[in-house]
Amino acid sequence: MNRHTLPNGLRIVHHEDPTTQMVAVNLLYNVGARHEDSEHTGYAHLLEHLMFGGSEHIPNYDMHVQLAGGENNAWTSNDLTNYYITLPCSNVETAFWLESDRMRGLALTEEGVEVQKGVVIEEFKQRHLNRPYGDVQHLIRGLAYKVHPYRWPTIGLCVEHIEQATLETVKDFYDRHYRPSNAILSVVGGISFAEVIRLAEKWFGPIENPRTENATDASSSLGEAGGRIPPEPPQERLRRKTVKRAVPADMLVMAFHMGSRTSSEYHVCDLITDLLSAGQSSRLTRRLIHEQRLFTSIDAYIQGSMDAGLVYVMGRTAEGVTLEQAEQAVWAELNELKSSPVDAEELNKVRNRSESERTFNNFNYLNRAIAMAQMELIGQDNELADELARYCTVTAEEIRRTARRVFTKRRCSVLYYRSCSQPLP
Repeated sequence: MNRHTLPNGLRIVHHEDPTTQMVAVNLLYNVGARHEDSEHTGYAHLLEHLMFGGSEHIPNYDMHVQLAGGENNAWTSNDLTNYYITLPCSNVETAFWLESDRMRGLALTEEGVEVQKGVVIEEFKQRHLNRPYGDVQHLIRGLAYKVHPYRWPTIGLCVEHIEQATLETVKDFYDRHYRPSNAILSVVGGISFAEVIRLAEKWFGPIENPRTENATDASSSLGEAGGRIPPEPPQERLRRKTVKRAVPADMLVMAFHMGSRTSSEYHVCDLITDLLSAGQSSRLTRRLIHEQRLFTSIDAYIQGSMDAGLVYVMGRTAEGVTLEQAEQAVWAELNELKSSPVDAEELNKVRNRSESERTFNNFNYLNRAIAMAQMELIGQDNELADELARYCTVTAEEIRRTARRVFTKRRCSVLYYRSCSQPLP
């Protein structure tokens, strides 16, 4: 992997893949929901929508991507916002032109902001308010986090925050975060490092960072208005919440505090969730669905956050099974992880599965570009190969120690999501 940083702070990572004539141009901005103010949430996601509304010089972004034979998309998380274009290497300069122009020349207007506010509000209602189980993330995050901005999902804390967004507040958010020093350009495919640097210097080099107080850069942990993102205090007791909704079945949601993306716990917790729910032979699937018939579906996964995150265990209970019974069964499985070491055969199977999935995923030039940008954000010394090796060296004892530390009641938040047909206790 090749690296370079422009004088304006734009960080560039590159990998030449001679097996393809395509190129992925990925631009990651170090801005997500965790950089928002608690009274103005949902802005990072709103800006993602607005970035496709055209710039001062290029009114129709998508048209030029299509004319170049390319495809594009984007997403926002609590930690970052990511944009990519894939296109033939012969047309790669189009991607540099388009991304550099909207980095500092986004056409923000009253009309455009109002249109995209309407789109985001409708998305909020469809996916989170009017969809079965759609508010689970709002509920469990608000239960597990009391201080950190992870307490709201990417879409925002409430519809009212989007409704109250103005052209002025949106412009301010854009100026703070959409800047060369807060971005990582990752380029993978049939293009040389020298050509990437030439195009980056031509199109991104002239862009200056806006003179905005308390603006962020790609290595900062500043929140909105320049304040430090507050660390979440240690959780000292079990938290519970019960809600009643018009859903077809009860759902159990359990969230346990774990370390950050760069902590020693991350890879171990990731493998633990694979042990629990990856595939039909995984522990929770095999025992709690097929053998004990307590759940109709169950999953375990990690949040994988830049700051201290969560391990989730959630599932829909089978008919006639109470949430109390379901929770007790989950605790029994977690306690077994804490008391009995994973046998070598089971651990090797999970490690091999993890290795093959990640290796295969990185064969794709776009997936590699995205992963490289994220690794660069995490730390300058990280490489994809090092990441893969870390999974392969996780031991049974590490799993047991980490399970003992993470799966405790004082670090746990439990949500009982009851169907209307079930009475509240």
